[in-house]
This record gives sequence, C-alpha cells and structure tokens, in this order.
Amino acid sequence: MSTLYIVPTPIGNLKDISYRCLSILKQVDYVLAEDTRVTKKIFSKYDIATSLSSFHIYNEHKVLRKWINALINDKKIALVSDSGTPAISDPGFLLIRECIKNNIEVICLPGPTAFVPALVMSGIPMNNFVFEGFLPVKKGRTKKLKALEKEDRTMVFYESPHRILKTLHDLIKFFGEDRNASISREISKVFEETKRASLIKLLEFYKKNKPKGEFVIIVEGKNN
Repeated sequence: MSTLYIVPTPIGNLKDISYRCLSILKQVDYVLAEDTRVTKKIFSKYDIATSLSSFHIYNEHKVLRKWINALINDKKIALVSDSGTPAISDPGFLLIRECIKNNIEVICLPGPTAFVPALVMSGIPMNNFVFEGFLPVKKGRTKKLKALEKEDRTMVFYESPHRILKTLHDLIKFFGEDRNASISREISKVFEETKRASLIKLLEFYKKNKPKGEFVIIVEGKNN
C-alpha cells in the first residue's frame, strides 16, 4: 500500500532519532530531503542506503506530480527536512495536501521539533500558546505584529541569527520592553543555551554577544 511517511530528524544531536524513524528510512523506496547533504550525515551514521532525492521550497511545485505518481503506483516515500518535523516552517505541506486529495495514506511519526523543548524550558505559561514560526521578513510583518499586540496566549517564534536583533526591536515596539521572554538556541547541541529576561534585556544581551545558531523565541502573552 502506498504511504507517505513524515519522518522527524534530530534538531542537533544525531542520537535523538528514534528506532522507528530509522526503520522507516531503511524500508521505504525513496527518501525526499530538504537538503540531501544534511540527510546524508544521518544516512552515513546509521548505514542507510535508500534512494535519496531533493524536495525543497525551490523545486516542490516542479517535482510534486512526479512523487504523487510514484505514490499512486504503490511506492512508499519518506519525507524529511534538515531538522525537526517536516512541514513545520519547512517544506511538506503541498505534498501532504496532494496525498490527501489522492487518498494516499499519510503517517507522521512523532519526534523532534525545536519549539517544544524551548517552550518547556522557558518558564513562561504553556497551557495555552500560539505558534507563529518565522515572522514575515518585509511584506505583512507590521500587520502580523499589530494583530498579536493583544494576544494573551504565550507566543512562539522562530528566527535566524542575522535577523534576531531586528526581531527583538520589533517585538519591543509592539509588545513593550518589559514583556517577559525566553530565547533558546542550539537545542540539543554542544553550545545549547537558554536566556530568560525581559525583551529589552535580551536585546541588550545579543547586542553584546554575537548571535549564533537558530533561535526559538518564547514571548509571554499580554496580561489583560
């Protein structure tokens, strides 16, 4: 039976991959990877020889039909991203949606995703939260932040090192400099770090300490 498996991969430490994920990667006919160079590190460590192909935001529209046809013809495919669970701020949604349209089974394996440990470690209420991923870089950025000004749930954002200072400036502009927040980076890696403070103090810290790695920003909701 044709099946698309959504396979989470480690966000840092390669030992975080599950036995089940490894088993699926070895059993399927094809593995679609966001960056084959990154996925080859997992393949090499765990002796996986499955056929590997690129599937990323720059080619997913072009190759979508090819892989849907393969699935229709009873092939089994695993989708992986560079780290974490595919389709969460990574490619995958188009393929999943098309599989559902064609009555192809989709199975998502449980596994790593960056925002969960960052949220748990933040010390900020997590009983209700909203995941926003990456803020728009330009178009729609102000509109999105304005819409979140009155949000009373904890907010979760992803950010890259070269935009973290701008994002902290913008969060202060719309949420206020005293809003509590937590920033985690390099989760599960050697230099893992979590900083908890007000937005203004976090901005001051990263002005003095060059931002490195991928960031998860947890921001306290508005206290009404």
